[in-house]
Amino acid sequence: MDTMNIAIITTSDTRDLTSDEAGHALAALITARGWQVASHEVVPDATTNIKAALLKACGETKADVVLTCGGTGFSPRDVTPEATQLVAQRQAPGIAEAIRAGSMQITPRAMLSRGVSVIRANSLIINLPGSQKAATECFEIIADQLQHAVDMMAGQGHD
Repeated sequence: MDTMNIAIITTSDTRDLTSDEAGHALAALITARGWQVASHEVVPDATTNIKAALLKACGETKADVVLTCGGTGFSPRDVTPEATQLVAQRQAPGIAEAIRAGSMQITPRAMLSRGVSVIRANSLIINLPGSQKAATECFEIIADQLQHAVDMMAGQGHD
C-alpha cells in the first residue's frame, strides 16, 4: 500500500472543528508521516452520532484507520467505546492494551482509559483520549505499527 487514509472523529459536546486542538494535532502527525487525512469531523458525545460517524468513515470514506478522539473516560457522556463496539466485526485488543501500557509510563491515570480497538470491514478503529497531549502521545505509541496492521487487513500477510 502506498499511503494510508486515516479518518479522525472527535467526540465532544463542547468543541467544533475549529476548536478541535487534539484532532488538528493528530492530523499534523498523520500528514508528517506521509499519510492522508481522509476526513476530520467533530460529533456530539452520543452513541448514535458516534456510531453513524464510524459507519461513514469505514464505509463511504473507506478509511484504512479511524482514530476517535475523546469519550474514553468515566464521565456519563463518555460513550465512545460503547459506540465503537456496536460497529465492531472483530476485536483488536492489543492496540488498546499497548496504548494503556505506554501511557502508564507517563501517568498512572492511563489506567482510567476505557478506549478499545476494533476492526470493521477493512478499517481499523482506535479510540484515543480527548486531550491534545494524551491523544498525540497515544498516537505515537502505536503509529509505527499502523501500516503493518493495514497491510495485514488487506491480506498482505506477515513480513
